[in-house]
Amino acid sequence: MKSKLVLVGNGMAGVRVLEELLKIAPDMYEITVFGSEPYGNYNRILLSSLLAGEKTVDDIMLNGDRWYAENGIRLYKGREVAEIDRRNRRVVSADGTAAEYDRLILATGSVPIVLSVPGKELKGVVTFRDIRDVNAMREYAGKGKRAVVIGGGLLGLEAAHGLMQLGMHVTVIHLMNTLMERQLDPVAGGILKESLEKRGMKFLMATATEAFVGEDQLQGVCLKDGPEILADLAVMAVGIRPNIDLARKAHIHCERGVVVNDTLQTYDGRVYAVGECVQHRGQVYGLVAPLFAQAKVCANHLAELGYARYEGSVVSAKLKVTGIELFSAGDFSGDKAAEEITMMDRTRGVYKKIVLEDNRVRGIVLYGDTVDGSWYYQLLQDGTDVGNIRGRLMFGQSHLGDSGHGGKNAAAAMSDGAEVCGCNGVRKGDIVKAIVSKGLFTLDDVRAHTKASASCGSCTGLVEQILAFTLGGEYSETAKVKPLCKCIGHTHGEVRHAVKKHRLTSIRSALDYLECRTPDGCHVCRPALNYYIISTWPGEAMDDPQSRFVNERIHANIQKDGSFSVAPRIWGGVAKPDELRAIADAAEKYRVPMVKFTGGQRLGLFGVRKEDLPRVWGDLNKAGLISGYAYGKALRTVKTCVGTEWCRFGVQDSTSLGIKLEKLTWGSWMPHKFKMAVSGCPRNCAEATIKDFGVVAVESGWELRVGGNGGVKIRPTDLLCKVTTEQEVIEHCCAFIQLYREEAHYLERTSTWIERMGLAYVKIWTVEDPGNRRELARRFRESQRFAQKDPWAECAADPEKSREFVPIKQLNRAGYSHV
Repeated sequence: MKSKLVLVGNGMAGVRVLEELLKIAPDMYEITVFGSEPYGNYNRILLSSLLAGEKTVDDIMLNGDRWYAENGIRLYKGREVAEIDRRNRRVVSADGTAAEYDRLILATGSVPIVLSVPGKELKGVVTFRDIRDVNAMREYAGKGKRAVVIGGGLLGLEAAHGLMQLGMHVTVIHLMNTLMERQLDPVAGGILKESLEKRGMKFLMATATEAFVGEDQLQGVCLKDGPEILADLAVMAVGIRPNIDLARKAHIHCERGVVVNDTLQTYDGRVYAVGECVQHRGQVYGLVAPLFAQAKVCANHLAELGYARYEGSVVSAKLKVTGIELFSAGDFSGDKAAEEITMMDRTRGVYKKIVLEDNRVRGIVLYGDTVDGSWYYQLLQDGTDVGNIRGRLMFGQSHLGDSGHGGKNAAAAMSDGAEVCGCNGVRKGDIVKAIVSKGLFTLDDVRAHTKASASCGSCTGLVEQILAFTLGGEYSETAKVKPLCKCIGHTHGEVRHAVKKHRLTSIRSALDYLECRTPDGCHVCRPALNYYIISTWPGEAMDDPQSRFVNERIHANIQKDGSFSVAPRIWGGVAKPDELRAIADAAEKYRVPMVKFTGGQRLGLFGVRKEDLPRVWGDLNKAGLISGYAYGKALRTVKTCVGTEWCRFGVQDSTSLGIKLEKLTWGSWMPHKFKMAVSGCPRNCAEATIKDFGVVAVESGWELRVGGNGGVKIRPTDLLCKVTTEQEVIEHCCAFIQLYREEAHYLERTSTWIERMGLAYVKIWTVEDPGNRRELARRFRESQRFAQKDPWAECAADPEKSREFVPIKQLNRAGYSHV
């Protein structure tokens, strides 16, 4: 019978114990986990990236529900443990959920320090510790523009950076004269401050917060001996303290943290503790590397191997702010017994400081050039005598000359025992061994097999150097061409070639032929495979609805409140009275909160309930309205101006041509969304020069332009050619679309595709050889015979019919998510 193991705390340290334990004793325990947050195990290091919008919650998730299920772990999310009954060996959550244990792990983490000043309870005053805090900060960022971050340490600066990425004006209030004073000396702290000020961040140094001002909502922050600062949001990032309330309540010995020995056991031998809640040899740790080292030792003893000891950690720090290279470790303060070697290049923004004692590295501060950080850190940890390389120490490992490393990069010069990823304790030898033995070629492969660079990401550059050094020529030719996904080790081009050569007409046949590593593929490869199959074999292949993103499947976009938007197609933006009446009737009948003219010349209905979607589309179909594909990897819109019909500047009938193009191309699935526009004169009111395919009227005919993008990364179109007739426009359009459909990678926009293939290549197929152009156009028209079927047409005859409607939850259970 298995022993019972209960983990209190579903964070990085506690779950890392389980990961290590499952490697060495997978069948030893029946495991139960209690987590106070309503999520799986996520990477808290990346909260700043989540705040800045660079990552999503899914991106930072380390272990989702599936991992717990696959390992037979019972997970109680959103249930905070309120009591530990040590006499009867059981834990009880606040809602009464109980679990018995033979062994218990406490991983309750830490809690943010909240300033004891007036106004701390006001709306808009938050801490920065978990996903809930991030969501609150993003909400306030959407309502206001001025933020104050209290604390100029690691966490505070990352919070400030994230808020600036959201468009807020940020002021950092810091009690000390030096930013990150625990990790940087005054010189490095000053350079960091200058760099952040150039980005627009403001600082008030050597001052303290006296009060938060406002009636119900925060309006400002008062400083001691200083002015009041206007603020819509205040973030307290002044530090953390171990969360030991539960342990104390259970009479487990605590001081600053839960006191543990070198095996991570508390004074109760059945109770272990790891992470930020722990005090070991008088030290508490708030960085991830020591916590993971503790986890490995704890798992060793839970598995009853009993040979590992945790003897403490020398911590290093890195700041996760894009474009800033910073590394520090050890004791860099210096005293009478220590010596300092420094180097400063202010023009390049580089500063290095190595503190030595008895010719051994005692502390490190690097700013602007951190490539040798891991090497210096290794010298520090090993206590290496550097007397014989002292004169070259500041120039890095690759400049050791007589040591046999001259001319090689930092990865080449590193020993196999050198630590590369401090977060996960991964050494160079571990990475090299994985690359060679498992045939790894990409950074994602290395992350999956070793966890190197999978946490804070600051060692990514070094891991890539190790890849390049280990693979040699293979890296430059192969490693940069990424496979389609982790379960299909073939590139997009190889997959597409296989679909065509071997006539793969179903998802199942493709997964089998490509020897997919997972039985049913994944959320990355299935949509791509489905697209490649149906675009290669129209009329023969079966479109697999379970391999589509949810919004494509239900022809609606989910909104932030959980409702949906419906956008029927309005040809060229020209609407008939009965169509407008049908939209108005549907909005009234289903109590739609908003009807809006969209940027793509459509009327969108926003706020539709999920259960009403089939009936809404059924009513719209009766008036002849079909889906506008406002969500699909397909033709979205054809924007037009009024052209010669109404405009005094128009030189061609842009509205008529736009409608013809839209009716010809709607329903055509593509690698990514596709937008077109037709402008009736060079004034270009339809903005044709930032569309995937743009048409601009001139006196002699039409200019055809391709590869534009009007999104975050704006790219103007390239001129494809000039033609004189509408028929030529249509033929060139069909040929261009078909070439893009047949040769672009799935989820590759035309702008990226053209930059990869070259405009000359596109012209060869669509302009210079009429035979090629006509054949491409023919294939496109042929495929449209099978594509132009409105998926909601049956709802018009039977509005209650919902077999074709797949609810969001059903697809989520199958592993697909809304994009």
